[in-house]
Amino acid sequence: MAKLAFLGLGVMGFPMAAHLKAAGHDVTVYNRSPEKAEAWVAANGGQSAPTPREAAAGADFVLSCVGNDDDLRSVCLGEDGAFSGMERGAIFVDHTTVSAAVTRELAAAATEMGLGYVDAPISGGQAGAENGQLSVMCGGAEEDYAKAAPVVAAYAKICRRLGEVGAGQMTKMCNQIAIAGLVQGLSESLAFARKAGLDIESVVEVISQGAAGSWQMENRHKTMAAGEFEHGFAVNWMRKDLAICLAAADEVGVSLPVTALVDQFYKDVQAMGGGRWDTSSLIARLTD
Repeated sequence: MAKLAFLGLGVMGFPMAAHLKAAGHDVTVYNRSPEKAEAWVAANGGQSAPTPREAAAGADFVLSCVGNDDDLRSVCLGEDGAFSGMERGAIFVDHTTVSAAVTRELAAAATEMGLGYVDAPISGGQAGAENGQLSVMCGGAEEDYAKAAPVVAAYAKICRRLGEVGAGQMTKMCNQIAIAGLVQGLSESLAFARKAGLDIESVVEVISQGAAGSWQMENRHKTMAAGEFEHGFAVNWMRKDLAICLAAADEVGVSLPVTALVDQFYKDVQAMGGGRWDTSSLIARLTD
């Protein structure tokens, strides 16, 4: 078992850190609002620290799941950042969805300090985190990944190395691109079924068994039909991710017309007051 630090106890990080503790690791947590860290310790044991640096002191692995590029920089760099507290040979594993650019920037800084760095964004939503069934897509040196993978296994359904640093983030962009068009298609399908006077449950029962079936259809069609969006991955975060996708597309020279269009549809949802709604709320644009 390893000595670990976990930085960021949001809807994903809180249960992920709990799985690490349940697996027998010695876990110290840090959260920007200390109340969450105190609640985690009360629920799971372990200990909390007031800064990333103090949480990371003596840790074999430091894992993070924060909000965006700036949040990740803030927990990594500076006098109170995790890198300052880590010992040479320790490995930083980042589960945040961020740009490949900031990933490479921080990986370079880690390398200069004798630290390993694995970018390991996740997919599977809050339910996946709570059930330990996340998909983890990784980039980094083979030896760093090989050391980190058994730790990440505590909450992973699948964990794979896709290449060097940054490959994990680029793979997560593939994930978000695929989801964007899929959720819009499902939204249009359900809205069409309703307007056509069809029973949505019966429609889904049939079409889900064929080529139209998907995780989104199985897990979200009931709440979408009911107009219930208070769960899962928020629209605000999806727009953050899609902005990264579109910027990366420009960088590699590929056109993403559907992704760009769905991003604007999510902007409409934000204008409706749905910034914190689940991403399945795209259907709200199509209902009276």
